[in-house]
Amino acid sequence: MAPLAPRSGDAIFANVERVNAELFTLTYGAMVRQLLTDLEEVEEVNKQLDQMGYNIGIRLIDEFLAKSNVSRCVDFKESADVIAKAGFKMFLGITATVTNWDADGTSCSLILEDNPLVDFVELPDTCQGLYYCNVLSGVIRGALEMVSMKTEVTWVRDMLRGDDAYELRVKLLKQVPEEYPYKDDE
Repeated sequence: MAPLAPRSGDAIFANVERVNAELFTLTYGAMVRQLLTDLEEVEEVNKQLDQMGYNIGIRLIDEFLAKSNVSRCVDFKESADVIAKAGFKMFLGITATVTNWDADGTSCSLILEDNPLVDFVELPDTCQGLYYCNVLSGVIRGALEMVSMKTEVTWVRDMLRGDDAYELRVKLLKQVPEEYPYKDDE
């Protein structure tokens, strides 16, 4: 039997079970609001959202690989393209544009054309340092770490903060060699 061809983001999205977008958006907003109440410091909330995203990402990658039929990416550039075109489409119903590559091919920007997490959101003046969607940076970091890529993911532009787009900067820190949990030699 021939191997299955990788599926496009649209094909994957069409076959994935979904929740109501408004329910998802409002639930996420309630979670961020509760974190702001509990932690009080905006910077601590940013860290917590990133950590929550990381924990989600290390589990989400398994589902993505199982349902997308995407084979191992050969390099960081291909990984970024798969995240932008298939990953975002599968889980959020959106796509991103990969741009602004550095000369080494180890750093790029993901520009989100739409961001369903920010529907119905306005940040008050007391939360101007908040990266409301910081969970996304953690998800990307966690997912890439599970496929042996140690990365740093930061927000460059955020429309909730007055910018003209949503832009994440993804920087490959190192390619981690695969480790196996046991040795056959012993």
